Amino acid sequence: MKTELRDGETLVKESRANQQKNIEAVGGKLFLTTQRLVFEAHTINVQGGTTVLELADIRSARPSWTRIFGLVPLVPNAVAVETTDGTTVRFTVFGRKAWAAAIKQALPADVPAAA
Repeated sequence: MKTELRDGETLVKESRANQQKNIEAVGGKLFLTTQRLVFEAHTINVQGGTTVLELADIRSARPSWTRIFGLVPLVPNAVAVETTDGTTVRFTVFGRKAWAAAIKQALPADVPAAA
């Protein structure tokens, strides 16, 4: 993990993943910590960089579908993370149900977890 952990923050889960950005599936790694969900793209992607979602800003995490061209459901191998501002971010991962459950479990107690 290239993103530095904060004081008191620990790594909970990690795996290879793709972040669905518009029509591109950006390859990289997904990390769940005790404070954040972090996606770090591989350097070979057109849309690179790091996506950081604070756990306090996550409303829900649920199993979802990878979507071709960002629209048409293709394969049930993703987790959809909805933020408190209504944005949905999709990650293609192995073990999507386990990822959704781990994210839900990591959410702060004062954040109401939706389905």
